[in-house]
Amino acid sequence: MSKHRCPLCQGDSLPYQRDKRRDYWQCQHCDLVFVPPEWHLTAIQERAEYDRHENQVDDPGYRRFLSRLAEPLLQRLPAASRGLDFGCGPGPALAAMLSEHGHQVALYDLFYAPNTEVFKQHWDFITATEVVEHLAQPGSELQRLWQCLRPRGWLALMTKRVSGPEVFARWHYKNDPTHICFFSSRTFEWLAQQWGAELELIGADVALLRKP
Repeated sequence: MSKHRCPLCQGDSLPYQRDKRRDYWQCQHCDLVFVPPEWHLTAIQERAEYDRHENQVDDPGYRRFLSRLAEPLLQRLPAASRGLDFGCGPGPALAAMLSEHGHQVALYDLFYAPNTEVFKQHWDFITATEVVEHLAQPGSELQRLWQCLRPRGWLALMTKRVSGPEVFARWHYKNDPTHICFFSSRTFEWLAQQWGAELELIGADVALLRKP
């Protein structure tokens, strides 16, 4: 029995890597790489890190970055869909981009838009860009989002994917102290199998899951 249970599937895990900052473990069942709880930031420390970000709604560079998820999602959404931007941050640019194409987008963010009423509704799509790598309990959080999706709805996730231990060792993405969960293609395949979902992996960091 391993010391740390996987926060996504509760499977057994084994040590994966260690650097000067913290340890990383990997689930032997769903392939998630994660940072054990003893290295997590406090909520105050985490909020301080996010407050340093300068992502403005009308920033062209930020919009280009988000378009990696927005463009394929827009190609798949029926007109006038209703969606939720989960983890929208202080500058909800993605919601603005989707709204400009005629969709209604509600906001949720633990620190910047903590309106839990959104989880009592059902949505045609839910987006989470650069969010899932921050979740201490990704299993329960993602299940909550999935339950809020209507049938044939889309869960659109953006997060950089783990490609192997050699690359991980020198991967800048793991150096952000707020990044504590790292998904691989195999992790998303496991998730899709659990939900009976259609999965599309687009580029190096976008995953679209469609509810049956």
